[in-house]
Amino acid sequence: MKPKVKICGITNIEDALDAVWCGADILGFVFFKQSKRYIKPKKAKEIIDILPPFVFTVGLFVNENINKVKKIAKYCKFNFLQLHGDENTGYLNKLKDFRLIKAIRVKDKKSLEGLDNLPCDLILFDNYSDSLFGGTGRQFDWNLAKEIKKLKKPYIISGGLTPYNVKKAINLFLPYAVDVSSGVEKSPGKKDKTLIKEFIKNAKTK
Repeated sequence: MKPKVKICGITNIEDALDAVWCGADILGFVFFKQSKRYIKPKKAKEIIDILPPFVFTVGLFVNENINKVKKIAKYCKFNFLQLHGDENTGYLNKLKDFRLIKAIRVKDKKSLEGLDNLPCDLILFDNYSDSLFGGTGRQFDWNLAKEIKKLKKPYIISGGLTPYNVKKAINLFLPYAVDVSSGVEKSPGKKDKTLIKEFIKNAKTK
């Protein structure tokens, strides 16, 4: 089965429609104010309201107050919530009414322990950074692919993906989906349609 393609860090209508036109399956919206790709809920909703129904949307949060997460999620009507911080099992259980993606910032093999027990629908693997919660533009250790493929949960590969290495990542990890942000940008928060088109083409062709 061809993997889904998630274009994350959408900040404007033009980029959203370009991504959909190029064949993106999932669009991600970042509600972490320290991110260069932060978007206000009102603007995100304006974009989501004009998207075709076959495109899934994801709201990304980092260690956010749970009541605020719920409020924004219901307002924007996301298909998934992506938790990209240090959220624990207790936190995830409080959001059990939503479909959840839990991001794991991969530091080493130990980062992969116990993931099948997390109360979430999907796992997303990203590069570890001491100072950043995603958006590093760098890969995690792909030598861990063998361990990741043992997971029973479906997973998404992220971190340092570009049009030029996405096919390799797919062949190596056999993921449910691949996720890209900086790898298809002209500048932080502004996508490049040519790069998006090339990324999706390479992800979806054998």
